[in-house]
Formats: sequence, structure tokens, C-alpha cells
Amino acid sequence: MNQVHIGFLIYPGVIQLDVMGAYQVLAFPPNTQVHLIWKTLSPLVSNEGLTLIPTVTLEQCPSLDVICVPGGGMEQVEVMKDDEILNFLKEQSLTAQYVTSVCTGSMVLAAAGLLRGYKATCHWAFRDQLAMLGAEVVPQRVVIDRNRITGAGVTSGIDFGLTLLGLLCGKDVAKMTQLMMEYDPEPPFKAGTPEMAGAEVVGPLMQFGKPLLDAFWEQTRASAALLKL
Repeated sequence: MNQVHIGFLIYPGVIQLDVMGAYQVLAFPPNTQVHLIWKTLSPLVSNEGLTLIPTVTLEQCPSLDVICVPGGGMEQVEVMKDDEILNFLKEQSLTAQYVTSVCTGSMVLAAAGLLRGYKATCHWAFRDQLAMLGAEVVPQRVVIDRNRITGAGVTSGIDFGLTLLGLLCGKDVAKMTQLMMEYDPEPPFKAGTPEMAGAEVVGPLMQFGKPLLDAFWEQTRASAALLKL
């Protein structure tokens, strides 16, 4: 069975569950090797304060079968305008079997010009920004368009991972992985989408997240201008 190389781009301020939900799924089969990629091998701190240790640098990274970009907090703005990272993603996309993302990671792919003309998704609060970067936004949990696979907000990384694993290793392996994880969610509240949560929950959350949204809007406009969109 051929080794499958899967790489997650991690960076300061990355959303840890964007990485770890999919990582947990994709690391299960014995023929997958998962890399955590950054500019250096020094530990970095996620948006939530968890320390992550890269396993390979951008320069050392092998040719990947799958490249995945997770979303992040305020620091993601810096990633979206970092030519070294954007060029790395462009280069890997030339040979990768799948080019993928979780949550707002799709905006990094889009900033690199890798989602122009592709159907894609992201966290519900950032769909308009993703559309500005040339993607055809589809409000689904996981969206597949040719070799682009994108997951919606944070927890969708598990669904994304199982979907991708089914394509890489077959449905039986994906089902076995789901069973191993006992992934049969029964959330205590019906508040996982804006429609279910209602205005009384959405309003305060949007106000809480306004600094992040404003920063993303500013960078989205800058990235769209560079892409001549």
C-alpha cells in the first residue's frame, strides 16, 4: 500500500480544532503520514493557546498528496498576504492529488488564487469574503469540486477528514475510522448554524467577533485587488 503524504499548514494563531479534527481522522490508517508545516520547527501557539510543534519546514516539505490549510484568528491576516506561504501553496497545488482547507483556511487558498472558479465553503460568517476572492461559495458542510475539498466551520474538519479519507483509502476505511472515534454527534443545543441559533445568539456573537471580521474584510479587499477580482 503506497504511503500517502498529507500536510497541514500551521501558523501562529491557527485554530487548533481546524487542524486536530481532520488530523485525528487522517492519521488513523497505517499508510498515511501527516506533516505539520511551518517556516521553522520552533513551537508555535494556536489561537486558543495550545502549543503546536511543526514537523517539517516549508523548504523541507516533501511533495504532498494532500495539502490542507486550516483557519485562524487575527494572525491569519498575515498568512493571507505572505508571499512565501502563498507561493508554497501554489507550488504544492501543481502536484497534489487534493488541495483542501478547513474553516477560513479556504480564504488563504483563495488569496493564493487556488479557488478561482471553484465551488468552496468556509465558516458561515466569512462566506461573503470568500466569494470576493473568486470562489463560488456553497453553504454546505463539505464541498468537493474536482480536486478541491473545503470544509465549513471548525467542527466540520471531522466531516471533511472522513470525506477525504473515503476518497484516499476507500469508504470502508473511513467508516472504520468513524467507528474508532465513536463519531455520532448529539449536540446538547440546536445552535450550530445561524438559522438554528436565532438572532438572540447570532447578534452578540457577531458583535464579539467584529474586530476579527473587520480585519478579514480589510485583507480580503487587499487580496482581491492583487488577484484583480
